[in-house]
Amino acid sequence: MNDRKTWVERTLSVITDVRPGEGVSALLLATNGFFLLAFYYILKVIRDALILSESGAVAASYSSAGQALLLLAFVPAYSALASRVNRLRLICGVTLFFASNLVAFYLVGVSGIRIGIPFYLWVGVFNMTAVAQFWAFANDLYSTERGKRLFPILGLGANVGALVGSAATALIFGGIGPYPLLLIAAAGLLIPVALTIWVNTRERATRRDAAGGQAERPLAKANGFKLVFSQRYLFLMAVMVLLLNLVNTLGGFVQNTLVRQYAVNGAVTDEAGRQGDRELTEQERGAVAASVGSITGGILTWVNLLTMLFQALLVSRIFKAIGVRGALFILPFIALGGYMAIALLPVLGVVRIAKILENSTDYSVSNTTRQALFLPLSREAKYTAKQAIDAFFVRFGDFLQAGVVLLGTTLAFGVRHYALLNIAFVVVWLFVARAIAKEHKKLVPVDAEERAA
Repeated sequence: MNDRKTWVERTLSVITDVRPGEGVSALLLATNGFFLLAFYYILKVIRDALILSESGAVAASYSSAGQALLLLAFVPAYSALASRVNRLRLICGVTLFFASNLVAFYLVGVSGIRIGIPFYLWVGVFNMTAVAQFWAFANDLYSTERGKRLFPILGLGANVGALVGSAATALIFGGIGPYPLLLIAAAGLLIPVALTIWVNTRERATRRDAAGGQAERPLAKANGFKLVFSQRYLFLMAVMVLLLNLVNTLGGFVQNTLVRQYAVNGAVTDEAGRQGDRELTEQERGAVAASVGSITGGILTWVNLLTMLFQALLVSRIFKAIGVRGALFILPFIALGGYMAIALLPVLGVVRIAKILENSTDYSVSNTTRQALFLPLSREAKYTAKQAIDAFFVRFGDFLQAGVVLLGTTLAFGVRHYALLNIAFVVVWLFVARAIAKEHKKLVPVDAEERAA
């Protein structure tokens, strides 16, 4: 192998340590993540606009709980498929299936049928599944040492894609509406499929060893849920992502409530409509949807801009300074500070700033850290257990959040009450992160992690 770096590798080395021969595949994977997240964020803005204009923030909260029920059936089906086909057919087949679903949603939506709730459910399953298998593929390609060095580049590609997708949607949403965007996203998902095939072909050509051949075979039969409950390390990670998503979506409910209130106040002229004493007209719903789409698109743009900067400038340096285990604690401490601020001053401006900081840290530092936690594990854990954790347990956090919202609605909770609940959940999250760090130390000793960093 040539010991000299190419211009691609020299450029990527500004972000992290890229060695000769690693640049092209890392860049292709980062581009894959770019397109996957760009089209997901188009769908995310459409999702929020449709459900908030048709049904409101409470319906969005309850729909998040329904995603957990769908994934309870989907995860075992995914595990069964993974045991029958190799990784290329698994990833490409699942992605093409989701693309075909978007065409169906387009046809139903343009016929005049409301699709807000079913589309919200679908986006939750698509997001968790597609992103989890993208990172599972990267985990399968890289060793622990290479993954810790190169994952910041992959994360940056995904984060730039999220920024472009949300910003573009915020600009054009009001002009063309949600349904044509569904077809654009469906066609766009073909790009990650092509890039996955390209990267897989490159890696297969360069890896002629036993590990490379094993990677082309279907996984051993393993139920993702059984793996999670049989290994303490995996179970703790499942609890952590459950708590993370419980906190995040409960904060998102608060944000949605205030955003919808702002949009309704701007679009509806009479007090009865603002207070919900009458159903909004079609024209008013359209105005509310456009306002919500513009506001949420703007928030997502700020989130993704900060995420991109954090990913490019901080993640690899954080790994070098405090390692993967230390990085586990950054997001919960930021969330703790944010919800303390909201509890003290529960207004839209504070909620907006707190959620932007929380989400940008989640999508950069925390996300890359969570992916790196899978590097020392088996292939079965990387695909099937990871799918269970990143899909079902994340959405089960939504399910619990819906229960909290139901209780809060019954007890007439305000923004401050939900912030105080989140503070309590974050404290538990910190204890779970400490337990994960101890288990990770058994798998990757201190000296090994320092060498990888």
